[in-house]
Amino acid sequence: MMRFQHISHLFGLGFIPLLIVLFIAMVYWRRRKLKSLGNESLINRQVLGFIPGRNVTRFVLMCIAFALIVIGWANLQMGARTEKVQRKGVDVIIALDVSKSMLANDIQPDRLTRAKQLVQSMLDKMGSDRVGLVVFAGRAYLQVPLTIDYSALKMMLGNVDPGMVPTQGTVISEAVDLAMNSFSQKEKKYKSLVIISDGEDHDAKAEEKVKAAAEAGVIVHTVGVGSTQGTTIFDPATQSIKLNENGDPVISRLNQRALADIAAAGRGTYVHLRNTDDVAEQLVGEINGMEQKSLGAVVFTDFKSYFQYFLLIGFVLLVIEWLLPGRKLKSKTEIA
Repeated sequence: MMRFQHISHLFGLGFIPLLIVLFIAMVYWRRRKLKSLGNESLINRQVLGFIPGRNVTRFVLMCIAFALIVIGWANLQMGARTEKVQRKGVDVIIALDVSKSMLANDIQPDRLTRAKQLVQSMLDKMGSDRVGLVVFAGRAYLQVPLTIDYSALKMMLGNVDPGMVPTQGTVISEAVDLAMNSFSQKEKKYKSLVIISDGEDHDAKAEEKVKAAAEAGVIVHTVGVGSTQGTTIFDPATQSIKLNENGDPVISRLNQRALADIAAAGRGTYVHLRNTDDVAEQLVGEINGMEQKSLGAVVFTDFKSYFQYFLLIGFVLLVIEWLLPGRKLKSKTEIA
């Protein structure tokens, strides 16, 4: 199995097409300038140090060297051996509130950003658990099914925003239903649901749905995001503060009581999000304390890195490009 340890670094290769376009534009600009002076080939022969094809060769060498250095930076690796390992874990679905009230900035930079940071911190602390992602507001949508590919989940998490759910509200009950349908129906344990929300305008069916989930073996934890004092909400659609029907600013407040009641109904815990790392540690500790199921999987271990070969070849090409003569040497005849 081959992989790049830092695959995001490969985005640096995207600069090569831009460099090619700029080089071609420079070549055409130079030719137009020479043509305006007279015969191009005659002028080139008169230019001191002109070597046909020299600039193209140097540019090609630089592009190849740059590409090799970027690939080396991403660190190409190959699995030297495979090993059958027994993994233990549970299925965890994170239900993230993306309603517009989550844009309130009573915690910095805003509620939604802090909630996303919490999910990322949880993933960093988790081991072999399968994790899924549900986003909800007035409706709920499954963004990532249960998976052990945390990098894919983090990538999807970066694109989460209120625009993903056009229907506004905080319908926690629908998020619970969707999560229950996403879990395996064969087992009545090894499952946990983490609801991250400000709890504002939640529906009355939420506790009833969570109780049913708990009876089906799902432990439900809740995380409150925001402050009880609340603050105004900036509406991206209108580029101004959100107003109610009377024209007064809407104040969004964290509903701790509702979220605590939901956690109690789900036989889980309620946590108020203050320190992201501490809350992630607590939630992951609760999940790790659950009864876990055994999962057999073949994984690649003992990866061998090959970055040094790419960096070496790239460096050699840069040296060759540097050693290419910058000008044509004069012959003895020309000197005389």
